[in-house]
Amino acid sequence: MDTVTDPSPDPARSPDKRPLRVLVVDDDGVVRAGLTMMLGGAEDIEVVGEAADGHDAVRQVDSLRPDVVLMDIRMPRMDGLRATKAVMSRPRPPRVIVLTTFDADAHIIEALSAGAEGFLLKDTPPPDIVEAVRRVAAGEPMLSPSVTRAILARLRDSDTSERAREAQRRLAALTDREREVASAVGRGLSNGEIATELHLSVPTVKGHVAQLFHKLGVVNRVQVAMCVHAAGQA
Repeated sequence: MDTVTDPSPDPARSPDKRPLRVLVVDDDGVVRAGLTMMLGGAEDIEVVGEAADGHDAVRQVDSLRPDVVLMDIRMPRMDGLRATKAVMSRPRPPRVIVLTTFDADAHIIEALSAGAEGFLLKDTPPPDIVEAVRRVAAGEPMLSPSVTRAILARLRDSDTSERAREAQRRLAALTDREREVASAVGRGLSNGEIATELHLSVPTVKGHVAQLFHKLGVVNRVQVAMCVHAAGQA
């Protein structure tokens, strides 16, 4: 992957500056209405648009420039996986949270590999969905516990010899400190938690994470974590 995004929160996305702009994408009008009502109740979040399929989602991302997209997977014309790939190919793309009724392993891996930073089931409690929007907007991945287990099981149980060798090769290009930071990201630690554990400043950690993005050829922390787990170095 050639696209590299800055892992530090974009000041324009900060809730201190203005409400987080969210685009809701789902082919079910009732679900869209429910998500819009739920998110609209938060003072720091503004739902700027709704889309019923992937084609419309990509068009609205281009015109509305949302900070976060809540993306369904199963939709007509263009599904959420293809739409996520299209959205992530844009310059300065929004954060994407895949929200679905099922947690099939292949869809999880494909969505996260495409650049999604969150993967939540639709039965996730409303407060957790609102919090996921905030966290993902700040550059922190948000995955349901069942999704995290499925990812790790997929990486552990499939034929991963080639995947592991490739991940190990990529990690070998890192400095010792960068590998420590990568391992911490693989364990799901935030920048602040990594700073405390490694006795670094938060800006220094952000700098290391930016280098991880560049050296590993990834676009977000989830993909760093996937690389670390594939290499068996979490």
